[in-house]
Amino acid sequence: MPTDATLVTAVRADLMWLLTAWRQLLFSSESNRHPVRARWSPQTTRERVGFWVWSALGAVLIGVTYPFVVAGFWVRYVTHRLNQVATGLGLLALLAAVGVAWSALTALAWGQLPAAGFKAVLTASVVATGSAGLAWAAARTGGRRVTFVVAYPFAVAAIFLPPVTAALFSPTLGEIILPRSTSLAAWILDNLLVVGNLSTVIRQQFDLSGLAFVAMWSGLAAPIGWLLGLLVTLANAVRPRDGGR
Repeated sequence: MPTDATLVTAVRADLMWLLTAWRQLLFSSESNRHPVRARWSPQTTRERVGFWVWSALGAVLIGVTYPFVVAGFWVRYVTHRLNQVATGLGLLALLAAVGVAWSALTALAWGQLPAAGFKAVLTASVVATGSAGLAWAAARTGGRRVTFVVAYPFAVAAIFLPPVTAALFSPTLGEIILPRSTSLAAWILDNLLVVGNLSTVIRQQFDLSGLAFVAMWSGLAAPIGWLLGLLVTLANAVRPRDGGR
């Protein structure tokens, strides 16, 4: 584990690299006309004002963006570890491990939920296991682009689908998952789907209850997966790592 001093040094290096890259968008860091002078520096008052205004704007943008870079580092670390485990296990062993994990939830549903709930959780567990297999296959054979487009959404679906399904029939899980899902849906409608009357139409046409929660999280698997992929891409842009996805 990195020490606090190492972490501070890495963050400072990232911020300086980002600020330097931002400055180079308008101000060249090298001077081909004057090879003795390695770095460009402003010469006139206009250049100095422009340089520092551009630097200040970059500092603000970097300050806003860098927390997402840090999140990308964490997502990249987790996905790298999971990829190592999946690679070590192989596809069949991975499917067996995921199947065993969700089978435990299915077995719990057998004694706690009605027959319809048990069948729903069983179906969701089978779909989640298949999604994990597809995520593995996409990540191993498709390269970074296919990993971003396909693997991340399938991995998110494999994680969320069985618990959400079980929450429809389990009062304990339902009290935790369903109200938060409803709040998330309301936030998305109020803040993201505000084009025209789209949010109003969705509220009038759809009732968020029952299997609509499963449909909601199935639909969110793709954008959530792509968001995680974007965070990893941003982290790779700031601090690349060979073979990282």
